[in-house]
Amino acid sequence: MSRRGWFQPGPLPAANTTRKRDTRLTILGCLAAAAGLYLLEGHADPYIVHMTCIAGLFAVLAVSYNLINGVTGQFSLEPNAFVACGAYVTALLTLSPDEKAASFILEPIIWPLSVISIPLLPALIIAGILTALMAFLMGFPVFRVRGDYLAIVTLGFGEVIRVVANNAQSLTNGPLGLKGIPHLTNLWWAWGLLAVTLFVIVRLVNSSYGRALKAVREDEVAAEAMGINAFWHKMLAFTLSAFFEGVAGGLLAHLITTISPSQFTFMFTFNLLIIIVVGGLGSTTGAVLAALLFTFGGEWLRAVEEPMSLFGLDIPGIPGMRMVFFSLILVGVMLFMRKGLLGRYEFSWRWLFALFRRRPAS
Repeated sequence: MSRRGWFQPGPLPAANTTRKRDTRLTILGCLAAAAGLYLLEGHADPYIVHMTCIAGLFAVLAVSYNLINGVTGQFSLEPNAFVACGAYVTALLTLSPDEKAASFILEPIIWPLSVISIPLLPALIIAGILTALMAFLMGFPVFRVRGDYLAIVTLGFGEVIRVVANNAQSLTNGPLGLKGIPHLTNLWWAWGLLAVTLFVIVRLVNSSYGRALKAVREDEVAAEAMGINAFWHKMLAFTLSAFFEGVAGGLLAHLITTISPSQFTFMFTFNLLIIIVVGGLGSTTGAVLAALLFTFGGEWLRAVEEPMSLFGLDIPGIPGMRMVFFSLILVGVMLFMRKGLLGRYEFSWRWLFALFRRRPAS
């Protein structure tokens, strides 16, 4: 059976019955995931819990980045700027005045940030709104161009934000960065944000706005001829993507407890680009799956750098072999699965039931 056949099974029951069944199964799946997080937090090794938090945040970043790059088809290279903005804003709002005074050695932090200290949740909301506002303002010059030119312009904006963070001593503490950020991010924050992100973006993609975004991706000129305002639809995707990237950046800052401009270079964006391409451009399910594989796969591949015994031979550990294997895996995926792991397919309960009902041909 072809790959398409897995995602397009036979006749369905009535639409209302199917919808109710899918809703119940989704609720049960969320409860099972919550139970798994509870057990993981209470019994797993702290390092595994930490990596699971990182996987959840990278999944948020991949899903939100996929909205503009995969669903809308706009080759944007700016996530490092939005994540940096969210990380710095959240950290500056949650650090206590004494911690800020201790960190800002070369120049004192500007007022009123020097006296502000608020809880994490409002800080995340403010960071997301400010990041979305920055994206909205960026969108006016950015979406005057398309294709490769759009990539160059957004790449330039990302570098501008990084350079500003590196030189604004009284705002970001320059290259010294921010240290002593309270460790507030846990499994519930990271995966709770992923649940909210998936709910919002999946609902958007499956709405009339989502169909318009896909029309812009396929042929922007034809979409405009059919009455779709391509500019404002691209602005919607860009702004919403920036909001979640900013919130994820804030949680990332409170997970690693220290941030600096060197963490938000183009390589950060490049890693996210690898994730959404490997998962399948346009597939939210693929973005989540690839983010998990990217995060945990990098740790599993550390084994190839350790000394080992093979066929009676002692093979010394070779530093850097992990990246060699990682590169070979990427080459293999791109050669044999050119549309990524899932292409543009999405998970559905219908597909899962059809998968278990399949029978081999006689």
